[in-house]
Amino acid sequence: MESQVENNSIEVEFQELDKNGAWGAVYQEIRSVSLKFDYTLIEAKKSKNKNLNRYRDVSPYDHTRIVLSKGSSDYINASLVKMEEANRQYILTQGPLPNTTSHFWLMVWEQNCKAVLMLNKIVEKNQVKCHQYWPVGSKNGGEDVMEFKDVNLKVELISETDGPYFATRVLRLTDVESGSSRDILHFHYMTWPDFGVPQSPTVFLRFLNKVRRSGALEEDVGPPVVHCSAGIGRSGTFCLVDTCLILIKKNGCDKVKVLDILLDMRRQRMGLIQTPDQLRFSYMAILEGMKTDWDSINDNDPVEEEVNANHVNNHEEEEPPPLPPPRGESLKVASSGTISNNDYSPSHELPPSPTAPLPPLPSEPPHSSSSSSEEPSPPSSPGNGTANSSDGVRQRKHEDRLASVKEKVQEMKRKQQQSESWNNFKRSLLTPINISIGVIVVGGGILIYYLNRV
Repeated sequence: MESQVENNSIEVEFQELDKNGAWGAVYQEIRSVSLKFDYTLIEAKKSKNKNLNRYRDVSPYDHTRIVLSKGSSDYINASLVKMEEANRQYILTQGPLPNTTSHFWLMVWEQNCKAVLMLNKIVEKNQVKCHQYWPVGSKNGGEDVMEFKDVNLKVELISETDGPYFATRVLRLTDVESGSSRDILHFHYMTWPDFGVPQSPTVFLRFLNKVRRSGALEEDVGPPVVHCSAGIGRSGTFCLVDTCLILIKKNGCDKVKVLDILLDMRRQRMGLIQTPDQLRFSYMAILEGMKTDWDSINDNDPVEEEVNANHVNNHEEEEPPPLPPPRGESLKVASSGTISNNDYSPSHELPPSPTAPLPPLPSEPPHSSSSSSEEPSPPSSPGNGTANSSDGVRQRKHEDRLASVKEKVQEMKRKQQQSESWNNFKRSLLTPINISIGVIVVGGGILIYYLNRV
């Protein structure tokens, strides 16, 4: 696919697309080209595998799907994406379902993965987008170990560290039959909205570099498992930015064509990057990644823009959700066949220079129920008022998060009960009714009566 501007510079291309408001048109072209791919989906469409897919219109191609070697089925909605020039491999997959969680961990074990990158929350906009597939730990009111007898594996929570924007866990995966174990790193990005983008690339790039420094993306270990809810939007954005930054460092900016790389990835898993906004954000993150030494920046330093964005997104989640649209909205061609340049206007400006001093963090973003654990407190010493105050703040925030999660769960149950009551009432209205009519003569008058028999 040809670049939208003759100059190969990514920055010039970004500015040109912004100036012309052409992101919608470029994204439509990506979709149009992708729809012409003739790769088969035979395994994904088999009746026995349909209940193993979270979304009916997001399936792995047969030529890149991950094949399980043991268990009740060799099928999992996961694709191996290889970017050979960048020496990168990724396994992109959907958020596990209750009936696919054991398959998920079997894949991690068989593919020798060192890390799982989770880019979504368990519940988003009052909808479950991913099953709770790891133990939350006894300190959070759950279990420390989850066992999957159908594949002879168990998962144990070893440690957990919460940050303002992402959490890091160590999960021990054990093959019960052989007794051998491996520690799996679990990187959980919690402030990236579904179908959306972070407010700025700053925190995203810190997350990327934390994953890189762990060695989870290197060639000497199995490919990282990257997932969101469907394993195509946020997951595709992560892989595109990571690959482009590697190729820019290796070959120079003028040799890297972002849209061509995205199409190459889409040949291996359908629908990667789901909106024009996610495509634009990818360019922003690539440009920022080129200019900044992110290794020298603390991963969890506060970023005001990200906090504000997270506040807005969580406020939106309190509203009653509409009926869910088809997940594959971005996989289909619009009825008109094209998107006008006026149909899309970017919602984010380029972020400020990262060399500017970072503002103080006004409040910690809410955490999902899957990550509501207290951050380990630093050791206190006599007379250290700051440390003691910090411990108290962490404890209060931890309690507030747990209370918030409990309240949301109760509210969801209440709504479900109301829905069930309404459905029962509607069914009662449809119950057949037999009516009998009788006539009685009383004192020269006529009395007509009705007898209803249900």
